[in-house]
Amino acid sequence: MDIPQTSLTKELSQIFGERAINNITDYVMEFSSRILMALLVYFVGKFIIEKVLKLVRAMMNKRQIEPSLRSFTDSALSIGLYFVLGFSIVTILGIQTTEFAALFAAVGMAIGMAMSGTLQNFAGGVMILLFKPYKVGDVIDAQGFCGKVEQIQIFHTIIMTADKQTIIIPNGGLATGSLKNLTKSPHRRVDINVEVAYGTKPEDVRVILRKIIDEDERIIKESGLEPALPMAAMSASSIVFSFRVWVESANYWPVLFDCTERIYTDLTAAGIEIPFQQIDVHVKN
Repeated sequence: MDIPQTSLTKELSQIFGERAINNITDYVMEFSSRILMALLVYFVGKFIIEKVLKLVRAMMNKRQIEPSLRSFTDSALSIGLYFVLGFSIVTILGIQTTEFAALFAAVGMAIGMAMSGTLQNFAGGVMILLFKPYKVGDVIDAQGFCGKVEQIQIFHTIIMTADKQTIIIPNGGLATGSLKNLTKSPHRRVDINVEVAYGTKPEDVRVILRKIIDEDERIIKESGLEPALPMAAMSASSIVFSFRVWVESANYWPVLFDCTERIYTDLTAAGIEIPFQQIDVHVKN
């Protein structure tokens, strides 16, 4: 390729030779064109990926795919498509794919060892998707947090606590650790310990507790889920009754709070003593 002879090119030609200057110029122009092509592929590819993800999301919503599967598929598909785009850009820049693959494999082993936790979280996400210990919308208690599942992504699960805190929990721990799914069953049992003073007649306490049960329509009274009011213990300073009733899972917290307050007010109004913690000390002369 012939280039215009300027004072700079003349001096470089004298030092390196005209052929060397032409080779350098050709390389710079060729590499520049590859960079422009790579940028073009990046922006076009990114536009196409966004359109594909939007189309897939619309199809899954239309077919009413389970939310857990939707979020997981969206996350996995996004990572896969961007990986393909990155590999295409590397190829356009002229990096040998075989050499790149060998380098990627060598580096991948080191990264894999360093990111073993991330791979464990990916495997955990797959297990959660297959075995479904919980799904989007369930309330779970795991890893020291309790909240409603908002999203199940490829590496982690996002839950929202009752006080509107967003908690991100790695899938690895959720797949291999202990977990409570508080909405898996349609019913939950409300347990309230009712402590009254010694000397109180048990039947007087049960009359008040039965009245609370009868007047609350949220409490289930059908066969197999009947309320129970056993005397559970005799503690150091009180007799303990166990107020056990079954409710729909969605009504658990409202019934627990309402019945706790109702038990206190009704027992107090009936003159039944709810004792403080106390110790009787007998002194012998």
